[in-house]
Amino acid sequence: MSAQIQQIFTFENSEQQTNLIGANDSFLNLIEEGLNVQLHARGDQMTIAGDENNVQLANAVLGELTGLIKHQINISSTDVVSAVTMAQRGTLEYFSDLYSETLIRDNKGRAVRVKNFGQRQYVQSIRKSDVTFGIGPAGTGKTYLAVVMAISSLKRGEVERIIITRPAVEAGESLGFLPGDLKEKVDPYLRPIYDAMNAIIGSEQTQRLMDRGVIEIAPLAYMRGRTLDDAFIILDEAQNTTNQQMKMFLTRLGFSSKMIVNGDISQIDLPRGAKSGLIAAQRILKEVNRISFVNFSSDDVVRHPVVGLIVNAYEAAEQKLTALKKEQNS
Repeated sequence: MSAQIQQIFTFENSEQQTNLIGANDSFLNLIEEGLNVQLHARGDQMTIAGDENNVQLANAVLGELTGLIKHQINISSTDVVSAVTMAQRGTLEYFSDLYSETLIRDNKGRAVRVKNFGQRQYVQSIRKSDVTFGIGPAGTGKTYLAVVMAISSLKRGEVERIIITRPAVEAGESLGFLPGDLKEKVDPYLRPIYDAMNAIIGSEQTQRLMDRGVIEIAPLAYMRGRTLDDAFIILDEAQNTTNQQMKMFLTRLGFSSKMIVNGDISQIDLPRGAKSGLIAAQRILKEVNRISFVNFSSDDVVRHPVVGLIVNAYEAAEQKLTALKKEQNS
């Protein structure tokens, strides 16, 4: 165990201090929780106390965040969590690189950038590959970034339309009892996609593009029999496809098109006995040229830090249950 030490971090001015501390010390609290240190600001100085290694990491995190502030970047809780996570993983030296490129500006004019190394790999894979699989837990930004890349591609004239789909598999509820046709039944399940669209280009623009057929958001069943040229195509919740559905979807790819397939194999809602097409695709397509697989982990979660802890807890519980079943069957 390392020695307990204290270090002093000095603020260069009051504006930097305000931006670095956050409202009601919110940013300091995130650093304290993430790195198990104690931070105490007084005047133009802040004391960092705790385990020697953690204190050094916290000091480095504060230095990286200060660098963003100097470049007129308004930091958020997500930025702080990303810096803390990268410090823990030993990749903090790449933190500033994440802010070197703006993917797009959202509906409020704010710059949209990748938030961690996993997201950067994902974006790079989308650019270089015809088909990109993003596999990992909720909160890693897969759906949001896919929509960002789709809209960016549309704005640059690289594609003529955006098609977003997901399988009509219910997570514990029954679609049959909901009113309306299949599209109306599945629309509530597509809400995260609508939310991402609305955040990036606004609800009115989203609706206009949908009315013109430039953006199509539909259940996976609507994809059968089509060939999708000049399109940016996103399949969300792909863990709930069967092997036949996955093959059907992937073979819709046309000329001058890109595909993104996102899913979380820990949240499969298929009927008992049915096998996930996403799991099969990992095995079948792993060596196929121009297809990339990007695997996210709980470390890539960019929601509240507790979300990452929840993901870890459930994964640990699943592992214990699996081990127990093996013991009982042996």
